[in-house]
Amino acid sequence: MMVEPSQHTSSPMLFKQIIGQEQVKKQLIKSVENQRIPHAQLFLGPEGSGKLPLAIAYAQYINCLDKRNGDACGACPSCKKFNKLSHPDLHFVYPVKKASEAKPETSDDYLDKWREELLANPYINPGRWYRKLNLENKQGIIPASESNNIIRKLNYKSYEAEYKVMVMWLPERMHQSTANKLLKLIEEPPPKTLFLLVSENSDLLLSTILSRTQKIRVPKIDEDSLFTAVSEQFNLEAAKVREIVHLANGNYLNVLHFIQTDQEAKANFEWFVSLMRMAYGRKVVDLLHWADELAPIGRENLKSFFQYSARMIRENFMLNLEMERLVYLTEEEKGFSSKFSRFIHPGNARRIYEEFNRAHRDIQMNAHTKTVLLDLSVQLIKLLRI
Repeated sequence: MMVEPSQHTSSPMLFKQIIGQEQVKKQLIKSVENQRIPHAQLFLGPEGSGKLPLAIAYAQYINCLDKRNGDACGACPSCKKFNKLSHPDLHFVYPVKKASEAKPETSDDYLDKWREELLANPYINPGRWYRKLNLENKQGIIPASESNNIIRKLNYKSYEAEYKVMVMWLPERMHQSTANKLLKLIEEPPPKTLFLLVSENSDLLLSTILSRTQKIRVPKIDEDSLFTAVSEQFNLEAAKVREIVHLANGNYLNVLHFIQTDQEAKANFEWFVSLMRMAYGRKVVDLLHWADELAPIGRENLKSFFQYSARMIRENFMLNLEMERLVYLTEEEKGFSSKFSRFIHPGNARRIYEEFNRAHRDIQMNAHTKTVLLDLSVQLIKLLRI
């Protein structure tokens, strides 16, 4: 049930595919048209504003062999490689795991994961990337070992493009020794070399880095642009789009979160209603089909469903006790619960609640999914008739 942007934005390399930010685009395009491209630029802006795809679109536009109407063509040999993030003169640096001195690691060790994640959703944030690296609650770092790698790459001649481009995401996560080593290179890079730094917190950057870069300020996405993009990408009513856009506050990642949450809630509600009706009706064959349908959706989605179901049991129990001021249900959930709640009472509420929590624990412990679902169904058949 994960929500990703549609193909319209999953290849983020053209200006026209980036949501809003028209003034920033004009600024970047003008620098190329006037042949006044600063060699070190710092893209600054809040999460979900599109800083990183803007930097890549800029690099693609600069190296495009057939620029058209203020954008890259998307079809020349250079653009085709940019579309896959595989151009030999496009380099990336980003935070990675802390490594031991015996095994220093650099961005190159995670390049396949980086490309996969960025092509899936260019509006990436640190938390999403750190989860991809299995960092749990830790933060990544641009380690000291990265500086030599950067210097080596940028001292090579360009393979085929006019400009070599180094895109550094979250330079505030640079080890201080890395930053110190790069100062001279950022100030006086080899000819036709661009540094594009993309930061979410310039306060954490060294003042010496800040002073050597031209600032490109990227604001939140305006509501009109966000409304148009969401309407085109997702099949939602206009009123729902307006609500989501307002809540997102200019952050495209918030849009995806709200849509995913809404879709998850709808799916969980439908599965819960089906399960309760079949279990109460003792429809064993239907429950077997239900288990077959849910088993392949993945452990994380199943855990979400069990958590949702446990909450619904709690809310229905409160309804049964006529404690409506403590009940938190949507209108759709209320419609079902107004009749269902009489079956969740002091004689079975706690035990049903515990069965959903047990199913959640079993899935977390890698138990066989279909077995867990069938066992849960059997227990509900018994408990709903008490």
